[in-house]
Amino acid sequence: MINEHTQQLINKGEMLPLMEEFYTIQGEGFHTGKAAYFIRIGGCDVGCHWCDVKESWDANLHPPTETIKIVHNISKQANTVVVTGGEPLIWNMDYLTKLLKAKGLKTHIETSGSYKLTGNWNWICLSPKKTKLPLKEIYKKANELKIIVLNKHDFKFAEEQAEKISEKCELFLQPEWSKRKEIMPLIVNYVMKHPKWKISLQTHKYLNIP
Repeated sequence: MINEHTQQLINKGEMLPLMEEFYTIQGEGFHTGKAAYFIRIGGCDVGCHWCDVKESWDANLHPPTETIKIVHNISKQANTVVVTGGEPLIWNMDYLTKLLKAKGLKTHIETSGSYKLTGNWNWICLSPKKTKLPLKEIYKKANELKIIVLNKHDFKFAEEQAEKISEKCELFLQPEWSKRKEIMPLIVNYVMKHPKWKISLQTHKYLNIP
């Protein structure tokens, strides 16, 4: 049971339910292949049935950690920090990004956009989900739109989402991992017919790294 003082710190973003943090090579989207330090925050109510980190959903499984300690642990080699989840925007990201910026680090976030945008970000990867759509305000702020494709109907959803973002936003279609062999040919064909889109692969899984 979280006491009142701890809850106050959580509300201000001075403590966060940290699931894991690690230095690795980014595997997906626009920044694929770049070194980055990942901070995975617990808690998510979007409920994607194909989610590969369902252990992140219950924030209570990930004890509140002082945000300043999280930042202190960041590898000295890192110049970019990716905040992911779960759904990180459930929590106030202002304090975390303030500390990251103070260290001269680039701040990236991966989000469904279903909660109010907090924090100061160099890059926002918006990955909308049908189960809980993004808030209107985040679409024009997104630098990258990443749609997970599970079946052919997801292409229609992708186009609906692409109508809402800015002209400068990068567009990616990514096959759902368990269906990649059957979905990949559909994505290849679609991107060739609609070249505004690019293909995103979960290269970290092919490389067997976190």
